[in-house]
Amino acid sequence: QVRLVESGGGLVQAGGSLRLSCAASGSAVTTNVMAWYRQAPGKQRELVARIDPGGSINYADSVKGRFTISRSSAENTVYLQMNNLTPTDTAVYYCKTFYWGREHWGQGTQVTVSS
Repeated sequence: QVRLVESGGGLVQAGGSLRLSCAASGSAVTTNVMAWYRQAPGKQRELVARIDPGGSINYADSVKGRFTISRSSAENTVYLQMNNLTPTDTAVYYCKTFYWGREHWGQGTQVTVSS
C-alpha cells in the first residue's frame, strides 16, 4: 500500500522560506518518479517540480532559481525547499508518484504567503 505523508506547510511572510517533506511508504522514492504539484484557489493544479529515478529534475518556469526538489533514500522522503516566497506561491502543495500502474497522491499541505 503506497502512502505519501506531507508536512512542512504553514504561513510565512513574503521573502521567507519553507521546506516541504513527503515521506513515502510502500514504494521507494529512488526507483519511482516523484513530483510536487500545487493548486491555488480557483486555479488548476500545476506541476511544480519532478525528479525521476535517474536523478533528472524539471521545474516550472515560475519557480526556477527559487525552489529545489531533492530526495533522501535513507529516509525515503522527497523534499521541496522553497526560498524567496511570494504571495503567488500560495497554494495547497501535493506530492505524487506513479507506482504499480496507478497515481498516488499525498493529502496536501497548505502554504500561505502573506504580503
